[in-house]
Amino acid sequence: MSQPLLRFKRLDPRAVIPAYQSAQAAGLDLCAVLDAPVEISTGAILMVPCGFAMAIPAGWEAQVRPRSGLASRHGISMPNSPGTIDADYRGEVKVPLINLGKAGFTIESGMRIAQMVIAPVARVVVEEVDELDDTDRGAGGFGSTGR
Repeated sequence: MSQPLLRFKRLDPRAVIPAYQSAQAAGLDLCAVLDAPVEISTGAILMVPCGFAMAIPAGWEAQVRPRSGLASRHGISMPNSPGTIDADYRGEVKVPLINLGKAGFTIESGMRIAQMVIAPVARVVVEEVDELDDTDRGAGGFGSTGR
């Protein structure tokens, strides 16, 4: 599989180009673009703009995920983790952040707030049927396979 090209359009001059922080990193870091620091109070959700739009190649998606350090140290996560950005979206990239911590947390412009993994998308053909094949698990759901 060839390496996909992610085209980036700066919508704000302060936007930071998404970047890998190490040679083997899976995700590109996304940075906030804000006019002033903003506090996310406990339990609140904030849409944080990144100041850019992008063109993901057809057959690929961007999966936006929380940064592990913000989540483990401060309880800053995403309410829809992972979030998906489809290949045909051309609007500004924004990250919904939620504060699950015990104290308010301040987001500042330029802060790395999330990571974005570019992944291939499998498309399926949907077929309605009268019956499904049987399996050992059957309809067993949450926790049905043990611990």
